[in-house]
Amino acid sequence: MKAYIQRLGRALMLPVACLPAAALFLGIGYWIDPSGWGGNNVVAAYLCKTGSAILDNLGLLFAVGVAVGMARERDGASALSGLVGFMTVTTIMGSASAFLGFDAENPPAAFAPGAIGNKNVFFGIMVGCVAGALYNKFHKTKLPDFLAFFSGRRCVPILTAALMSVVSLLLLFVWPLIYNGLVSFGEAIMGMGAVGAGIYAFFNRLLIPTGLHHALNNVFWFNLAGIDDITKFWSGMGGLDGKTAAVVATGGFHPWGEYVTGMYQAGFFPIMMFGLPAGAFAIYKNAKPQNKKAVGSLMLAGGLAAFLTGVTEPLEFSFMFAAFPLYVVHALLTALSVFIAASFQWIAGFNFSAGFIDWFLSLNVPRAHMPVMLLVQGLVFAVIYYFVFDFMIRKFNLKTPGRGDDDEAISSSALEDSPAAAKADKESALAAKLYELLGGKANVVDIENCTTRLRMGVQDTSKVDVDAIRKLVPGVKVIDAKNIQVVVGTQVQAVCDAMEEIHRRS
Repeated sequence: MKAYIQRLGRALMLPVACLPAAALFLGIGYWIDPSGWGGNNVVAAYLCKTGSAILDNLGLLFAVGVAVGMARERDGASALSGLVGFMTVTTIMGSASAFLGFDAENPPAAFAPGAIGNKNVFFGIMVGCVAGALYNKFHKTKLPDFLAFFSGRRCVPILTAALMSVVSLLLLFVWPLIYNGLVSFGEAIMGMGAVGAGIYAFFNRLLIPTGLHHALNNVFWFNLAGIDDITKFWSGMGGLDGKTAAVVATGGFHPWGEYVTGMYQAGFFPIMMFGLPAGAFAIYKNAKPQNKKAVGSLMLAGGLAAFLTGVTEPLEFSFMFAAFPLYVVHALLTALSVFIAASFQWIAGFNFSAGFIDWFLSLNVPRAHMPVMLLVQGLVFAVIYYFVFDFMIRKFNLKTPGRGDDDEAISSSALEDSPAAAKADKESALAAKLYELLGGKANVVDIENCTTRLRMGVQDTSKVDVDAIRKLVPGVKVIDAKNIQVVVGTQVQAVCDAMEEIHRRS
């Protein structure tokens, strides 16, 4: 089950990768027409509609993206199967009034268009998992000669439609229970206000080593439990309507009010843009003199990625295992930051992650609220991170990068013995070396990636040279006897592609 959820987490990143496009178009559209949301300017309207094309069809994107991600081969038939399955479910559920006899003009909440349409991420993930599984099972199926045309990949969309029609029949009766349960969960979390946001942020960081944080994020950021924070923020659907009476009475500010939309995003900006880079500087400062140059390069690259794009895994993996108490403190500080931002309604949002680019694009989004204060909060957290990291590293002699007894400089010289180094680029050289240290053709079974890490399936993780890999990349996590993750950074896609090519040729 852990391996399956790991694979699902990686598959979820494919549709999520579409969201920055929505942020770009909507952000620029709101900058042009901040009050009319496109109603006062045709160019702004065009840009806003372009961004909404993604947000209004998130369920469909997840169905196709997850189907491709869960299929062992990234074949178009799996994507088509996801599309067919999703259309089957939404069409049958959209006609539920004909089957269940309720008033189509006034349907129960579970069957309202917004609950069962193209925005339904729950349906998308479910259909994607089913379509991916069917592809893996039947894409090489051979049928009798008179049905040979439908053999192999061509039978998968047909099977998906047939199976999802049966699933849809069950959903007609089960979906109201699921929907009401998810809504109750969402309302319970939102009822906790800023405290609930902080709890979510704490577990968001703690789950990063396992890769399961994607599953948690989907509950809060998309329409699984009625929260749907990202879509509501960028589409202008929430926020003002979510204010409590106390907030309205005080003119839009109350320390314990609930400015709901964006509260599960805003507090990450101070951490990713300021806190973690400051912590990285403390790690650099405490490295051994002979290791400062190598550690400085690693921390600078990771700090810039965190500040600009909100990609923090290269920094976090550099110390989460070597100095786990420091990582727990980092999770607690993240929870504190999200709690503070939610309490004071300092709101900005992101479509990808909480870096400067998303913060800047969200400034004129109608549901943004005092976003500049997040920069002030970030500067305060930069000071906190630096002094807390510096104190803990020295006080408890934590083995952060550059302080280990057997540390070696992380540099391109480590790749010089790679046979690909002389004739390929840096990513190919790294891929070749990692492939060798993972055990090569005899041990590597599956090669996949998410935003910053390789998710590898192997015959036996005990045959992987973990210590040598740690000298090449920010982090390594052995999941179990057959699964291992290698944190590469933002260039992971190029490394993964190069490794797949090496694997095919081996």
